[in-house]
Amino acid sequence: MSEDTAKAGKVKKPAKPVAVPKPAGPEVFKKIIRIAESDLDGDKKLTHALTRIRGISWSYANAIRKVLNLPDIKFADVSDEQVAKIKDCLNDPTKFGIPAWMYNKRKERVTGKNYHLLASELILSQRMDVESLKAKRCYRGVRHIHSYKVRGQRTRSRGANVRGRVGSTVGVVKRKIMPQKTEKE
Repeated sequence: MSEDTAKAGKVKKPAKPVAVPKPAGPEVFKKIIRIAESDLDGDKKLTHALTRIRGISWSYANAIRKVLNLPDIKFADVSDEQVAKIKDCLNDPTKFGIPAWMYNKRKERVTGKNYHLLASELILSQRMDVESLKAKRCYRGVRHIHSYKVRGQRTRSRGANVRGRVGSTVGVVKRKIMPQKTEKE
């Protein structure tokens, strides 16, 4: 291979300079904060960012913010100590005085206690509840087994089941269109 073909072929590009991260300080902006198996956006306000965690509604996020006396500022501006307080409040809300009626698992069947579950714990609990309904063969369990709507929704005209439209609606007959008469007849 000659030098001309080597020059015309691959040309090595200079390496890009590596960006050195700045040390963490008060002026550094935290883009993403991880709480309860969820990545929360630092650009959003505190209440709105907390609602991105599965199991936290708008009112529950507001209750956490008010119990901890935090202003509704951008989540990135919250200090590390305040983030630690938020994590503690999510792990044990009774210690911070959040009322039991706001929890998503009240009077649990086995222990009889009130819990507020988040993320994967909530998903697992819901799945276990549905499986227990199926095992009992109660009405709701049978509806879950056959993938029908469970909570009393219409099934005649608004989708046959949860899988979507199956067949046509019962009791509806289309009229046949009669051919129009022409002038010659």
